[in-house]
Amino acid sequence: MSAKAYDWIRHHAFRTPDKTASIDLYSDRRYSYAEMDRRIGRLASFLRHGLAIERGERVAVLSRNATDMFDIQFACGRLGAIFMPLNWRLAVPELEFILADATPKVLLYDDQFVDAASAMKDEGKVPLTVEIRYQAPDSELEYAIARASDDVEPVEISHDDISTILYTSGTTGLAKGAMITHGMNFWNAVNLGMASWITPKTVHLSILPLFHTGGLNCYCNIVYHVGGTVLVMRDFDPGRTLGYLADPALAITHTLGVPANFLFMSQQPGFQSADLGCLQIAGVGGAPCALSILEAWQGKGVALQQLYGMTETSPLVLALDPEDAARKPGSSGKPALHTEVRLVDEDGRDVVEPGVVGEIWVKGPNVTPGYWNRPEATAKAIQDGWLRTGDAATRDDEGYYYIVDRWKDMYISGGENVYPAEVENIIYQLPEVAEVAVIGVPDERWGEVGQAVVALKAGQSLVAADILKHCDGKLARFKQPKSVRFVEALPRNATGKVLKRELRPAK
Repeated sequence: MSAKAYDWIRHHAFRTPDKTASIDLYSDRRYSYAEMDRRIGRLASFLRHGLAIERGERVAVLSRNATDMFDIQFACGRLGAIFMPLNWRLAVPELEFILADATPKVLLYDDQFVDAASAMKDEGKVPLTVEIRYQAPDSELEYAIARASDDVEPVEISHDDISTILYTSGTTGLAKGAMITHGMNFWNAVNLGMASWITPKTVHLSILPLFHTGGLNCYCNIVYHVGGTVLVMRDFDPGRTLGYLADPALAITHTLGVPANFLFMSQQPGFQSADLGCLQIAGVGGAPCALSILEAWQGKGVALQQLYGMTETSPLVLALDPEDAARKPGSSGKPALHTEVRLVDEDGRDVVEPGVVGEIWVKGPNVTPGYWNRPEATAKAIQDGWLRTGDAATRDDEGYYYIVDRWKDMYISGGENVYPAEVENIIYQLPEVAEVAVIGVPDERWGEVGQAVVALKAGQSLVAADILKHCDGKLARFKQPKSVRFVEALPRNATGKVLKRELRPAK
């Protein structure tokens, strides 16, 4: 089947060419669907003819939020190439590992990251680089787009072809690239579009990082699917975001964030007086949302729609209808239309009784086929078509799900997943350390932050500052522990496994 069937931008350029598709709030650029379509076509031509990008090759992007991210994504789609946005919060060694794993042919980078891009090219991690400067019409990318012609014939693709690779941290300390297919994007657009009332009249404010499935697919790609309008902020700022949401000229109907985003906005001096009458849906996900945050926004007439999903599910799994927000506080809702969900106990049996904790398993056309270059990780995560999420939940007698904890040891800091094994591997580089366990502890600002629990070798000495300094520069800032606790020895069970539950603070 032709890629044209999945080219949402070209479709809307034909039907509603003058409709505003994208507004970049940082550079003050705006594009109609016809203009966005031309940019995508010229960019695809540049990638194909200028850089020799072929079907299946990876195109890496290291950039803060910009509408150009979507131009690149859809240009890759026309070529059958694979879009690969990189987490700019990562340290250079972490990015180098990802590039070595995925072997992209080109890295397009925001000029803010010129040093990182240069280092990775010098190390041979990527053969080609292209600089982007969002407020300069003569940037390398803009110059290439201006000179290119829209003469690329879309390749033949299907729902099974890979559209995107999104890297997530792994429990072994190695990042894994979740493969996102064109079909996953489509079924997520159907699932989440219905649950969140997204229509051609939708005006969505994007505040989450676009290297993250939450930023990319909630709700940006869904809005492009139906022909609405996407406004992109370069970085989240609570005061400016609240101002945009209250601006009647922008008439924003949708936004989505993690609990910290809504907490910070509710703490702004203008929150109580802000008129949020245009806002129809404000989605919240990425971590459990505190009742106090939900109540603050309900007081403004905005019922935060709680959602649950993950990168591997494109991402929607569960959604709470806005009218149930007050009746079911803390619930992530019920399964999306084209998604099957099970609760499974430690012995692999289905949990049927209300209130009993089980691990969420997910099956459907929105589930990843696996991890790039990781057949063993894929086989472990997906069994008979069921994705084991590693998240624990309960279900009430009406079928509403409640996320109660992470089944594994991962914790969430500011909406970003942190896997302790990766942090522990870095701390173990210190020769004085005998053993270490990293846990998530409550934090008012970020929800959770890391705490390193360390036992030193006999006769050795370290202070907390030594360990924190060692992590700086080797890990992204959200992964770096914020505190250190020294103990004589870590508690273990009979098989030698560290009992992290005994290290966590009592609730």
